Amino acid sequence: MNGNRFAVALFGILVSVAIGFLAYEFIAPLTVSVFLYYSTRRYHQALSRFRLPANVRAAIVMASLAIPLVLLVSYAAVLLVIEARQFVEAYALVDVAAKNFEWFGGVSDIPELTIEGLYDAYQSGDLAPFIDFATEHARFLTTLVSQFFLNLFVVIIVTYYLLIDGHRISAWLLRFDEDAIIREYLEAVDTELEAVLFGNLLNVLAISLIAIGAFSGYNVFVPEPAQVPYPALAGALTGIASLIPVVGMKIVYLPLTIISAVPILLGGDPTNLVYIAVFLFVAVVIVDTIPDLVLRPLLSGEETHVGLLMLAYTLGPVVLGFYGLFFAPILLVVGLTFANTALPRLLGASDSSEESTAT
Repeated sequence: MNGNRFAVALFGILVSVAIGFLAYEFIAPLTVSVFLYYSTRRYHQALSRFRLPANVRAAIVMASLAIPLVLLVSYAAVLLVIEARQFVEAYALVDVAAKNFEWFGGVSDIPELTIEGLYDAYQSGDLAPFIDFATEHARFLTTLVSQFFLNLFVVIIVTYYLLIDGHRISAWLLRFDEDAIIREYLEAVDTELEAVLFGNLLNVLAISLIAIGAFSGYNVFVPEPAQVPYPALAGALTGIASLIPVVGMKIVYLPLTIISAVPILLGGDPTNLVYIAVFLFVAVVIVDTIPDLVLRPLLSGEETHVGLLMLAYTLGPVVLGFYGLFFAPILLVVGLTFANTALPRLLGASDSSEESTAT
């Protein structure tokens, strides 16, 4: 009997190691999936009032995330290409690039961004340098694109099935309960993760609306040369960037300030720079500082300290890379909840001592 148990235990260890290795290889998309699951679970549960099946509700949640994000990124990419082309043509940067970049030397003009324009550019040979550049780096570009879509596929599948079967995973984990410690800890972690990560989703939406309103309102009261381009798009991107505290929103409104100021510096009315300074003030105070001081503490969870949460969001990407932005706050919540619930009971602290310590 002991031999059978040893064999089963050994087999379980081997399977666990294999699963752990695969999970480590895909730790980035799995972390993003957990992040999205807890961010959208309340939304998924709220849809149950319409008596929809769980899989239909999960599909609606995924579409609600994916469709606006795809449209936003596509719109931003198209506008970026168009504005870059106009900027290159306005300041004759093609000649500058041809002198400084060898592979760009065969380009005489930037083609029109239409099917006919691209076809004419291909016939005239203007696209040849770009085709050669892509061919030389085809392996790198193929690897990059394939890894992106593979990770995206993992995120979609895992998030979808977590929304459908998350309660089954929770029930399976609670089967190993002992003296109610595991149950208390897992339920506390589950509740706090939902509070923290759903709060982040609300924070993104709130910042987006505030930024869109502030940027659009600014454009109403200033002359056209000092207006910021595409205020709705810039506001939405500012909200998404707010996921990264301290530096997040700055990666949107600081470049936007520079882009708005460059035409004025290159030949516009210098007095319009005063309006650019006003825009920077609006972005820093109304969009960045005040919401960060007011909203983030309200939406940071029930138990997790807002300062530690901001530190996790800041240091996570520095230590772990991109996925650290999602992994660090999850790890912080798991660790703090363990310290607040399971650890005192494991060390023999009584309920009375815990209550006295809390007060």
